[in-house]
Amino acid sequence: MDRAPAQIFEALGDPVRRFILELVATEEQPAGAVVAAVQQHTRISQPGVSQHLKVLRDAGLVLVRAEGTRRWYALDPSGLDAARAWLTELADPLHRFAQPLDALATEIARGKRARRSSGSDRSGEEESGRRARHA
Repeated sequence: MDRAPAQIFEALGDPVRRFILELVATEEQPAGAVVAAVQQHTRISQPGVSQHLKVLRDAGLVLVRAEGTRRWYALDPSGLDAARAWLTELADPLHRFAQPLDALATEIARGKRARRSSGSDRSGEEESGRRARHA
């Protein structure tokens, strides 16, 4: 799924949401454990934490899995990949050309090697021809 960088970075703009991401980055967490950890970190109600989790879900930064009546939250790698891709594009707009240029450099090097090796084969043949004429 294509993630909107604006929505991702807007979600990351809040310190409570960044804290939640740090919690679920280590391992999948039940909603109750997330609420308890956030409440130890800052004064916030359970509905407030639920709202932060919804924003993170909508931004594609966390996944939720239902198990009976419990909800388990985990980091969504696709959201992080989208943020990373946007930052890479911002920092290095030519990065997408790097691999094709690397491939071109490899092909050029192969061509040079092939010319050198075919050139050395010809010079070896020429040397044999010279020896035969002088003999």
